[in-house]
Amino acid sequence: MFTEAARQFGTRMVEAGFDLVFGGGGVGLMGEVAMSVSRAGGGILGIIPTFLRHVEPPLRVASEIVITDSMNERKAKMFAASDGFAVLPGGLGTLDEFAEAFTGAQLRLHSKPIVLVNIKNYFAPLVALIDHFVAEGFAGAHVTQLYHVVPTVDDAIAIFAAHQAARKRASA
Repeated sequence: MFTEAARQFGTRMVEAGFDLVFGGGGVGLMGEVAMSVSRAGGGILGIIPTFLRHVEPPLRVASEIVITDSMNERKAKMFAASDGFAVLPGGLGTLDEFAEAFTGAQLRLHSKPIVLVNIKNYFAPLVALIDHFVAEGFAGAHVTQLYHVVPTVDDAIAIFAAHQAARKRASA
């Protein structure tokens, strides 16, 4: 189910006119998203640190691959190149990137949409943890408004499309 959602996400991104910025590796769900973006004819920017190229070989279908010296540089480049953050089920790297995007939004460093694609209620423990931070006074209640939790890929794409349309209206 997670793999199919990742593939759908890649296809729907391209259909909605979005390009992909991702960590550059050809494994895991993001590798599936990237392959789907490629098959659908979308643009792909992969950003991968030198040391990871041996663990997670770069995806060969990327339109552009940027090789960085460190994970911090990778994340900085990914965040700068992105207009929003889709968070699909994943592991510690996913949690790390979500936390950085979320913290950046809390500190008002960006106002880019952050969307948890909550397939099979995967992110319920993370949402509960954030609610716990708020309940214990370690975060303000407003932080729950800094991200979206959606059950489907189509709901996520709709949020990104609405954000893009609002940006276009604001710059017109």
